[in-house]
Amino acid sequence: MSNTEFQSEQEFITELYARLEDLRDQAERAVQGALGEAGTGFQARLERDVLVAEQSGLLSALNSAEHGLCFGRLEFSDGRDHHIGRIGIRQDDAERTPLVLDWRAEAARPFYLATGHVPMGLRRRRHITTQGRRVTALHDEILDLSDTERTGYEGADADAVLLAALDAARTGRMHDIVRTIQADQDRIIRSPHQGVLVVEGGPGTGKTAVALHRAAYLLYAQRELLAKRGVLIVGPNPAFLGYIGEVLPALGETGVLLASPGDLYPGLRATGTDRPGAAAVKGRAAMADVLARVVADRQTLPEAVPAGSGEDSAVVPEPALEIDHDDYGTLLLDRTMAHAARDRARSTALPHNLARPYFAFAVIDALTEQLADRLGADPYGGPNLLGPDDVAQLGKEIATSTEVHAAIDTLWPDLTPEQLVTDFLADPTHLPAE
Repeated sequence: MSNTEFQSEQEFITELYARLEDLRDQAERAVQGALGEAGTGFQARLERDVLVAEQSGLLSALNSAEHGLCFGRLEFSDGRDHHIGRIGIRQDDAERTPLVLDWRAEAARPFYLATGHVPMGLRRRRHITTQGRRVTALHDEILDLSDTERTGYEGADADAVLLAALDAARTGRMHDIVRTIQADQDRIIRSPHQGVLVVEGGPGTGKTAVALHRAAYLLYAQRELLAKRGVLIVGPNPAFLGYIGEVLPALGETGVLLASPGDLYPGLRATGTDRPGAAAVKGRAAMADVLARVVADRQTLPEAVPAGSGEDSAVVPEPALEIDHDDYGTLLLDRTMAHAARDRARSTALPHNLARPYFAFAVIDALTEQLADRLGADPYGGPNLLGPDDVAQLGKEIATSTEVHAAIDTLWPDLTPEQLVTDFLADPTHLPAE
C-alpha cells in the first residue's frame, strides 16, 4: 500500500479542519460583533437580528459537520479531482476554490451513481474513513478498467464500505447514510420537487433515512423557497423523533422543525389516549372526508317560513331568515338567496373560514338589491328611481348592519378546529363501541 496516498489524504483532512476552524471563528466573531452593536433604530435592530440568525445558523451547521466532515474523493479521467463531504467548504482565496463539495451538489453525484459500466467520467472513487480528525482507512474503487495505476487501497469487495456501516455498533439513534447512499436511494433523494413523493418499502429498507436525506437535499437545492416556507418533519411520537433527531443536524441542516401529530396545532398539546377502536377510526384516511362533510353541514340554509308569510297569497312561502334592520325594517334572506351565496362561496374551493367572506359578500349584494327594489320602486311602474350612488350607499349600510352579520353567522359560522372536532367526537354515534 502507498503510504504517500494515506499521508496525502491526512494532510488534506488536517487542512480542511483548519479551514473549518477559521470559518467557525469568523461566524462567532460576526455573532458577537452584531450583538454588541448599539444601534437602536428599527432598521438597525432588523439588520442585527438578520445577521445574528444567519451567522448562528452557519455556526450550527459548521459545528454539526465535525464528525466525518469529508468521506470521499472523485478522481476523473481528465485529471480533475474533488473531495466530497457533509457540507461544502471553500478556500479563502479570490476564486473561492472548493476544498470539499457538498454531497448534495450535482458535481458530487458520480460518487453515488458511477459504475464500471457507466463511470460518468471517473477513473477512481475513493472512500475515506476517519475517526475524529484522523484518517483511519481508504478504500478505492477502479471505474476505468483501462487505467493500470494502482494505489494499494483497492478492494475486491465493492460494497466493503456499506458492509462496514451495517456492521457498526448501534447507539440507539439513527445515523445519516451520506457515505453509503445507494444509486436507487440517490434517485429518490434527488427527485424533482413536483408535489407529493411517496416512498414505499418494507420494514428496515431505509425509507426514513431516504426521506430525511431528501429533506436535506431539497433544503440545499431549493433553499430560498424552503427558507420562506419552512420544513416540518412529522413523526408518530416523541420517541421516534428522538431516534431520528440527529440526522439532519449531522448533514448541516439545523433549522428543521420536528413534531408529532399531537403537537401540530399551535397552542395545544394532545395528551389523551384513545381506546383502540376510536384510535383506529380516527387514524383512517376516510376521517378527512368525514370531517369535510361535517364542515359542509355547518353551511346551512334557512329552514323556517317567517310567521304570517303567504297568508294572503296562493304562492307557497319560501323559508327565510327575517332580518330586522334599524332603519329599513324587515329584510328577508330567503332560501334561494342563501343557496346562491353558498354556491358562490363553495365555488372558490377555499377552506370554510376563508370562503366565508365570499358568502357574506353574496348575501350583502342580494339584500342590497332587495332593499333597492323596495325603496326605489316607481309607483307609476317606471324604472327604479335610485341611482348607482344611492345603491352603493345602501350596500354600505347593509354591510355594516349587526343584524345582517348575525344572519350570516347563523348560516355560515366562523369555525374553530377545536370546537368542530369536539362537537363531532362528543356524539357517541360517530365512534364504534368496544
